[in-house]
Amino acid sequence: MATSEALANITVLISGNGSNLQALIDAIAEGTIKAKISLVISSSPTAYGLERAAKANIPTKIHTLKSYYSSIPADVSPEEKKKQRAKAREVFNQDLLNIILFGDKYASQESVAATPFSSGHKSPGLIVCAGWMLILSKDFLVNLHPYNIPIINLHPALPGQFEGINAIERSWKAAQDGEVDKTGIMIHKVIPEVDKGEPLLVKELSVIKGETLEEYEARVHAAEHDGIVEGTVLALKTLI
Repeated sequence: MATSEALANITVLISGNGSNLQALIDAIAEGTIKAKISLVISSSPTAYGLERAAKANIPTKIHTLKSYYSSIPADVSPEEKKKQRAKAREVFNQDLLNIILFGDKYASQESVAATPFSSGHKSPGLIVCAGWMLILSKDFLVNLHPYNIPIINLHPALPGQFEGINAIERSWKAAQDGEVDKTGIMIHKVIPEVDKGEPLLVKELSVIKGETLEEYEARVHAAEHDGIVEGTVLALKTLI
């Protein structure tokens, strides 16, 4: 468990605006979260969250999946393209692991052992997915497992309701169509099955008939900003 003398390092994964990252940054500054964000990794080079991290003097890395697919020839067969994309994703996953563990995609356990103080990077005690829009593949999770670093994810739906993409829109439509009587958000452990890990924290939202999607999104984001902080605090207390 982290103490004031040895704060846990957190790596945060983002893809967009970074408002949930900002909630974490603010909570750390206020002393609500007893930890340090040591690295922010973005899957998009244009994510505004990178600017938020820079303003807080947090190191950042950009790690885009598209760049790994860009060298695949356009004229190969669909079968060959599928094979090459799978291979490229394996490399992407390994490079992501290296960035998280060692601070650079070209680093390795052996190279860091040879020059342990060259980068100043420290492996995280916790990984927080705060708007990370890529699936963390099974092989990535398997390769990370020996390092005993838990991963939590923010998902804008209740457990078992709307896994995967467009969860806010799907939740809103189901609520307006009378298919569900409540919605919400959760912070859950990351496992290979998408958005099906054990929930650490759940925040329910009531259904408001006639509410616009924009109005519902605003309520979801407010719940997310509270939930990402509370869930991270719980994770630091119970998972590391």
